[in-house]
Amino acid sequence: MMDQLPSPLIQKTKNKLLMENDITIQQAQEQVDTWIKTVGVKYFSELTNLGILMEEVGELSRIMVRKFGDQSFKNKEEALLLADEMADVLFVLICLANQTGIDLATALEKNIQKKTNRDATRHQNNEKLHR
Repeated sequence: MMDQLPSPLIQKTKNKLLMENDITIQQAQEQVDTWIKTVGVKYFSELTNLGILMEEVGELSRIMVRKFGDQSFKNKEEALLLADEMADVLFVLICLANQTGIDLATALEKNIQKKTNRDATRHQNNEKLHR
């Protein structure tokens, strides 16, 4: 069913979910795991990583509300990179998935299918989205 989803970021090819730069989600999980076990020494506890995830989401939010919302940047904050903050969120999320034994590719595929089934006509029938 995922083959029908028009997403430029995620495609299903040879039974693997691929991101634009051809790294699979599984490969990303493996790369993060290798980095943690070599450079990072070991994983922080799950609760610590949950706190770090919240911090990173907050940093992402700060940039988003200033770039796309009504607030303005202070001084040189504009140099902050949106992509880097998104990557920070993804990195910590992958850490949590690795720690808890979650295969993110499988989880994402199931989640997209759930949303597709649940929302098959919901958004098409939402007048607010057609204005």
